[in-house]
Amino acid sequence: MRDFLWKLIIIATAVVLPIYYFIDENPFDTASFLSLKEKEMVAWQRARMQINPGRTNHMKTFKDMQKNSEPLENVNSHILLGASPTVKKLLTIGISSVQRPQGSYLLDTLQSLFFASSLSEQKYFTVLVHLADPDPNWLDQMISNISTLFQPYIQARQLVVINTPLKSYLPLKNLKKNFNDTPTHVTFRSKQNMDYAFLMNFATNYSDYFLMIEDDVKCAPGFVSQIATILSAWERKAWVTLEFSRLGFIGKLFHARDLPRFVRFLLLFYQEMPCDYLLSHFRDLLMQKKPIQFFPSLFQHMGNYSSFEGQLNSLTDKEFEGNNIGPPGNPAATIHTSLNVTNASVLMNAYSLDKSFFYIKEAKAGSHLTVVLDIPATVFRVQVLTGSELKEENQVKEGQVELGYDSTNRINDCDDYILLGLLVNGILDKQVLSEESGKKVKCVRLLVTAALPSGLIVRHINLWIK
Repeated sequence: MRDFLWKLIIIATAVVLPIYYFIDENPFDTASFLSLKEKEMVAWQRARMQINPGRTNHMKTFKDMQKNSEPLENVNSHILLGASPTVKKLLTIGISSVQRPQGSYLLDTLQSLFFASSLSEQKYFTVLVHLADPDPNWLDQMISNISTLFQPYIQARQLVVINTPLKSYLPLKNLKKNFNDTPTHVTFRSKQNMDYAFLMNFATNYSDYFLMIEDDVKCAPGFVSQIATILSAWERKAWVTLEFSRLGFIGKLFHARDLPRFVRFLLLFYQEMPCDYLLSHFRDLLMQKKPIQFFPSLFQHMGNYSSFEGQLNSLTDKEFEGNNIGPPGNPAATIHTSLNVTNASVLMNAYSLDKSFFYIKEAKAGSHLTVVLDIPATVFRVQVLTGSELKEENQVKEGQVELGYDSTNRINDCDDYILLGLLVNGILDKQVLSEESGKKVKCVRLLVTAALPSGLIVRHINLWIK
């Protein structure tokens, strides 16, 4: 019996070892040993490699490159103004800027950025500016201007300005000529790729997320809160970049943990193509097949001249919503509530566009007031005002506003709600960012999360629709 078992083991070994050797030496010839689902995956991989073998080669090069940090070994970016934050923030906002023949927009961009953010919002981000022009006179002038105009933000460690000397850059001569670009333009965009790479490399440990904007943009009011709301909604979803502008490299949001990979990607292919093209390829390599864009845009291009030789560049983002959006246009709707409404209270006053208001003597935690639109609409701004207009009384101290999207044609409610934002001092006034333009809202719900025993006043629930 023992001899029989030994013979069986020897025979099994003789059969199995060649199979393992065959699999190891022929990784794409294992279909006969796979399940149907695994066979389909192998076939898909084969087809993908045959259709686009260059992509597979780039992926291998990219993986090899991640193991090698040589391009960054000699980088000597250093701080010109400010100091690194002492605690890790939610967001780093990155800007790279060079000298423009027609004058700089950077100071206007910084002013817009800080003015569009409340004091509470400013606690959650750091602005990192890379002055990437080697001209010492321009650097001195920009340092002086920024120091004079933004000293409080510098002292609060909310604004940091850095520079990277030219000796840290990869070669800028004899570059590849792609897209029929002139040699001058190839040099410009190749250096710009490295400008962005060094900026992101410096920002790696500053925050959980990194937002890239350019040095000639206008910011929508409250953009930080709106981005934070989107991040909360997408916390458990897979993404490489979220986009808050349709233009160029403006408003592109990254996980900070992905920055080292993208930095090396920019440096590996710095002379191949512009940064926004490279971002598209990087996203594809990490299996995000299409841009994830939110509308309306939070950033608008405001410069008339490009940083490349002062060429005219008056591109604007048509999806940007500024302050001049006109009065609200509340569409026909009904209001439903779990509040104990008396005959003396007129519920629709909360939704009217005149100066009337809705009042109730008591509101329990968990109670809601829900506007249900007769016809779902594309809502791009929501304003909820609670409490007395003259005194800070009867406000929703702790509450939130949620949006509902209909899926089963319920009459008095919606199936699913997403958080739009929290009320601050009884007020919410926010743009509605949609991943896909045209997504229609059916319900707007005000949810009271802490009891109001002394009463509640809802002055207005206002909607702006397209």
